[in-house]
Amino acid sequence: MLETVQSKNGISIRLTDERWAHITEEHCELAGMRLETLETVVNPSKILEGGDGELLAVREIEKNKFLVVVYRELVGDGFIITAFLTRREQYLNRRKQVWPK
Repeated sequence: MLETVQSKNGISIRLTDERWAHITEEHCELAGMRLETLETVVNPSKILEGGDGELLAVREIEKNKFLVVVYRELVGDGFIITAFLTRREQYLNRRKQVWPK
């Protein structure tokens, strides 16, 4: 199944079953959080710059626990690379924030 959502830049971001299987194999704690992962791209609290052109959508899902969705925007569309949970907000804050400015 292919699901597509709109990023804050108005780009269609896709999540395939293959990619979701990869994410949940590496991060089993995300099983059952597919909708939350897509919602983080649509409605993040902030977007950070990645190290290789990717973007990191971040949303706090409970106190001091953040869902981070790594995705890439291309011309006209994009795709989710991975996602993970973290409590290390100070690590995230070292990255350049690109939204909101």
